[in-house]
Amino acid sequence: MAPTLSKFVTKRNVAGALSVSFLYWLLRMRKKQNKIIRKPVHSEIQYVVGEKSPQKTKARVDAVFFGQLRYLLSIVIPGPLSSETGFLFLVAVALIARSLCDLWFIRTCTYIENAIVNTDRKMFMSEMLVFVSAMPVMSLVNNLLKYSIGEVKLRFRTRLTRYLYDQYLKGFTYYKMSNLDNRIANADQLLTTDVDKFCDTVTDLYSNISKPLLDIVIYVYRLTTQLGGKTPSLLIVYLMIAGWFLTYLRRPIARMTVTEQKLEGEFRYINSRLITNSEEVAFYHGNQREKLTLLASFEKLTSHLRKFLEFRIVMGILDNVVAKYVATVVGFYAVSIPFFDAVHPLLSGCGKEERFRHYYEFGRMMVKLAEAIGRLVLSGREMTRLAGFTARVTDLIKVLKDVNQGNYIRTMVGNPGSVTSVVGSNAHDGLANSRMPPPVPLIPGSGRIIFQDNVIRFDKVPLVTPNGDILVNELDFEVRSGINVLVCGPNGCGKSSLFRVLGELWPLFGGTLTKPPRGKLFYIPQRPYMTLGTLRDQVIYPHTHDEMLRRGKTDDDLADHLERVKLSYLLCREGGWDAIADWIDVLSGGEKQRIAMARLFYHQPQFAILDECTSAVSVDVEGSMYQYCREVGITLFTVSHRRSLWKHHEYYLQMDGRGSVHFRPIEPDTEEFGS
Repeated sequence: MAPTLSKFVTKRNVAGALSVSFLYWLLRMRKKQNKIIRKPVHSEIQYVVGEKSPQKTKARVDAVFFGQLRYLLSIVIPGPLSSETGFLFLVAVALIARSLCDLWFIRTCTYIENAIVNTDRKMFMSEMLVFVSAMPVMSLVNNLLKYSIGEVKLRFRTRLTRYLYDQYLKGFTYYKMSNLDNRIANADQLLTTDVDKFCDTVTDLYSNISKPLLDIVIYVYRLTTQLGGKTPSLLIVYLMIAGWFLTYLRRPIARMTVTEQKLEGEFRYINSRLITNSEEVAFYHGNQREKLTLLASFEKLTSHLRKFLEFRIVMGILDNVVAKYVATVVGFYAVSIPFFDAVHPLLSGCGKEERFRHYYEFGRMMVKLAEAIGRLVLSGREMTRLAGFTARVTDLIKVLKDVNQGNYIRTMVGNPGSVTSVVGSNAHDGLANSRMPPPVPLIPGSGRIIFQDNVIRFDKVPLVTPNGDILVNELDFEVRSGINVLVCGPNGCGKSSLFRVLGELWPLFGGTLTKPPRGKLFYIPQRPYMTLGTLRDQVIYPHTHDEMLRRGKTDDDLADHLERVKLSYLLCREGGWDAIADWIDVLSGGEKQRIAMARLFYHQPQFAILDECTSAVSVDVEGSMYQYCREVGITLFTVSHRRSLWKHHEYYLQMDGRGSVHFRPIEPDTEEFGS
């Protein structure tokens, strides 16, 4: 028995056995480590990112996918005469040229090798000279194909990114997606990574399908005319059967791709939260807790990626067997059919040498045809992955359109009538009141906005949060230009909510709001926003330098505004208006608040909302800024706890947090409160 068994012991068999044994040992070690490893972090740390009622995105290669893909392609390819169409045509031309080069290459190599076998030096030198002279052309064709594919990817991404940002930054959509609608958890992930991967995948799929299809057509035609239709037909039948089989097995890839991108977005979001709130975390010494949250998110991501990897490995084995090895067997059988045919018109009368040359040439064509069929079968894998990215980007576009049309889906706010008013207290004082009618359905966006200069009027407007919490049942008051109003009340009473409704950030749930057009109402928060750019940009934001010049403003005007807020020294300290810095870190808290006031002076709106925006400014500088606002006709709504500001206002609006609102004039005997 020993000699008989030794026949099967070869280097290849031994290497294969060792590889399988080593893989088995690794899996055993991994299983053993998983038993003794500590409890996973994500089982201890629970969190929710964005989607409180997430809708499962179904992604698969079906009619819905092709409809979504057709819509996205209409965005990235706007018309038949667009530059994108031109580059797609260039890709097609390059693919045709490359296929023709492959045919020429097969033929030339056959002649060269035939000359070597037959020791025909003259023919060998002649064919080699032809081959060398054609090398620059083939190299040019290959790199032209790479360039055109790369340019198509860039143009697709440019078109889709601009379209999405046009929708995302239309009005207050970017704000409403984060604060009023909870269908999209991480818009930044979708707008950057997912769009990039979608464009890469769809472009690669175009070339990976077009080239094999073109090769199949060319090689089938050549083989059919030479060997008959039976040989290529057998491979085409195999293509359809194998393609359907593998596509069916790959269905989970689309869903796993969607989950992968969602978990990538969560991990990225949690990292950005730590950067944004680093000061608060540092004060609480919360680094260990944040580390656990980050590791929990990372473990969820890597756990999914490991499952995805294992699934892809299993599918890779099946892909290799079905699309490569079985295809080779089918190819060998198909190419053998005409050679075993004793009455074949081309091969029956040929000698052994001629039959070998034909086999070599047609065999190479069959190999190329089998490779093309294999690539076409494997392209289904990329199509399934594309379905995941297509579903993600399509969901983003759908939400953007809904939000732009005023349709929100959020916990407690969704279908009309899903939010009902609740019980609160009643008050009626002066020009403002909070009445308590019976509970009635409240519909987001059912209120009316009238644009009118020099007046702000609330007429039976309920103050309702996007979650459906009613802060004030009805607001009724009017403020005309020249009447400054001090807004006061405890935290959570609805002061910020009032301004969000006034700024059109939140929808109206009823009543009529009369206000100046956008651009004539300005808002300054306690922590002013500092944009990326120059020192000049901080004062004129959101205007650009060119727009400032078109409006007839100069740097001297800006310098006057800096002088009014006692910041003229910044021009010398920072190096002039064109100085560029990270202004959030460069400027102190008080300097940022005074920059925001200089920004207000530059824009000179009809009304301004000052939300604790001078808390880090000295009382004397604060007083001079308020006096200048009165001189230039800027009417103020001020949220502040400083008693020193009462003298700069004519009315006060008091909210007690229980639904009661008082709007009264400030008189000599009015009791001031605050610090």
